[in-house]
Amino acid sequence: MAVRKLKIACAGLGRMGKRHALHFLNRTPRAELVAASTPDDVEMQWAKQNLEPFGVTLYSSYEEMIKQEGLEAVVIASATIVHAEQAIKGIEANLHVLCEKPLSVTVEGSQTVLDAAKKKPHLKVMCGFSRRFDDSYRDAYNKMDSGLIGRPSVFRSQTCDKLDPSGFFVAYAEFSGGIFVDCSIHDIDLALWFFGQDSKVKSVVASGITAVQPELAKHKDVDNGVGIVEFYGGQIAYLFCSRMMAAGQDDATEIIGTEGKLTVNAQPSSNLVNIYEPTGIRREIPAHYYGRFEQAFVNEANEFTSCILDDLRLPMKLSGAVQAVKIGCALQESLNSGKKIYFDEVGRRSEKAQL
Repeated sequence: MAVRKLKIACAGLGRMGKRHALHFLNRTPRAELVAASTPDDVEMQWAKQNLEPFGVTLYSSYEEMIKQEGLEAVVIASATIVHAEQAIKGIEANLHVLCEKPLSVTVEGSQTVLDAAKKKPHLKVMCGFSRRFDDSYRDAYNKMDSGLIGRPSVFRSQTCDKLDPSGFFVAYAEFSGGIFVDCSIHDIDLALWFFGQDSKVKSVVASGITAVQPELAKHKDVDNGVGIVEFYGGQIAYLFCSRMMAAGQDDATEIIGTEGKLTVNAQPSSNLVNIYEPTGIRREIPAHYYGRFEQAFVNEANEFTSCILDDLRLPMKLSGAVQAVKIGCALQESLNSGKKIYFDEVGRRSEKAQL
């Protein structure tokens, strides 16, 4: 008897889209990549060499692709500014949706995806926060959840990208929503996961500098930022984001509880090789985000597929993705205004702290 496979398509074939496409093509046994779309000629040439020979139908139009007969799901890895639009069109076409983070660069845009998903509760709609599928983060969460460190109270996390002197981050800032929405969104999501998905934000404040790429200022962005998020119930998150790490990708997290603490990737490394030199001993670290989280992306693809085929509950709420964008946008606003932003216990903006 033939095993049923999920028929899925990939929208966008940039750096992340290529990875998603290849994961579903080669590393997700229960899925079949049947289509892919991109309006970009260079990306299309890549697809003709790497996808089309394996039976993947290629489209220059996303709208035409989601009409393909038999299609069941779509993974959206297009430019961030069209995430929400394409996710909603996928939902309206009765397709399950895995959307790269963030859902949108605005709270309103993110909410429209959640509203569309609520109208079709039979569909699985998920935002791709890859760190939730990382074995180390899952182990840390399970240890915390078991009570090993008492009550989690302080959360410190960072996303630090390798310096790219080409100017990529400057051009990207025009559409990214800012460093806190794009870069810190993973750390924000982790804070919501470890503190509880329904945690309520009390205040946010942020500050930042342009240390190596002053051109970011024209997009009201920075290359190094620090944000503090205070939650009702007495918990606090400290977030650091950077675009100028010299050695490579440096993503680390610390969860401090009343009876101990847990750290994840506190000493990043590509492997277990130590290099002994006249000046000392060192380890190389991954050059980019994917180098650290490749297996997490593969896990994500397989679990999303299983949730659809076996009608399982998704590992995260879509509302959490909206909350993450809300926090990221508030941090970006605080960065540019220099003001601390307060919220009441139902999530509405407040002029002053609630006692």
